[in-house]
Amino acid sequence: MSKFLSINPKKEEQKITSFIRKVFKQTGFKKLIIGLSGGIDSTTSLYLIRKSLPPENIIVAHLYYFKPQISNIQHICSTLKIPAQNQYIISIKMPVYELKKLLSIYSSSDPDVTSGESRSSRSRQTRQPRSTWQARTITINNIRLGNIMARVRMIILFDLAKKHSALVCGTENKSEHYLGYFTRFGDAASDIEPIQHLYKSQISQLARYLNVPEEIIKARPTAGLWPGQTDERQFGFSYQEADPILYLYFDKKLTIREIEKLGHKNAKKVINFASKNSFKHKTPYNIFS
Repeated sequence: MSKFLSINPKKEEQKITSFIRKVFKQTGFKKLIIGLSGGIDSTTSLYLIRKSLPPENIIVAHLYYFKPQISNIQHICSTLKIPAQNQYIISIKMPVYELKKLLSIYSSSDPDVTSGESRSSRSRQTRQPRSTWQARTITINNIRLGNIMARVRMIILFDLAKKHSALVCGTENKSEHYLGYFTRFGDAASDIEPIQHLYKSQISQLARYLNVPEEIIKARPTAGLWPGQTDERQFGFSYQEADPILYLYFDKKLTIREIEKLGHKNAKKVINFASKNSFKHKTPYNIFS
C-alpha cells in the first residue's frame, strides 16, 4: 500500500453515509437502485448505502451477460437484509444480441471468431489464421460490444428507477475516473456517486473495514465485457501500480519525470493511458466551452 493512499476507513464511512443522506434530503427521493455486479466497487457501495437507508428503500439489480453470480448476489443481499422483492436478476443477453446482430458486431466471444474462422470463411467452410487486421477488428468489436452492454444496463437501471421512483447509484472510483475507464452514457451515467473520490486501493481498505467478503476484495477487477476480460489486462498495468502515479500527477501536480524519479517507472505509460481518454471528461463540447 502506497503511503500516499492510506485512509481512515471510519471517517470515510461517516463522510460517505452523511453525503448519501444529504442527497436524499435535498432531492426528496426515498429509494435508490444500484447495479450489483458482485465486484468490490458495487458491493462496497451497497454496504455504504445500507448504512444510510433502510433496506426496503434499496433496490438491487444484477444485470449479467455471461454467467450470473446468483449465489454471490443473494448472499450479499441476505447479509444486508435487502427484501427479495427488491432484487432483480436480469440477463441482458437478448437485447445486446439484437443490437450486436443489427450492427454486425463480431467479437471474441463468438465461437466462429475465437476458433479463427472469419465471416467470409464460414460460407466456404474453411478456416484461415487470424491476421493482424482480424485481431484489431475483434479488439474494436469487443470494445463496441462492451459499450453496448454498459449502455443497455443503464437503460434498465434508469427504467427501474422510474418504476420505483428511485435515484440511480453509480459505482465509479477515482482510478477509473482519471484513467477514463468508463463508457460515456453507460456506467458513467448516474444520479449519485458515493465512492468516486476514492482510488481503487483505498476502496479495498474501506471494504475490509465494512466486512465485505474477502473473496470479493481479492477478486481480479473485471467489467465482464468478454471472456477473460480484466481491467488490468486492458490497462497493461495494475491498479496498485497506477494509483500512486495518478495521485502524484493529478492531485499533487508532479510531472511525469518527477514521478519517475520517485521510483514509478511506468509513470509515462499510466499517464498516457489517462491522457488518451481525457476527452471523455470534456464532452459534450458546446459553444460555451
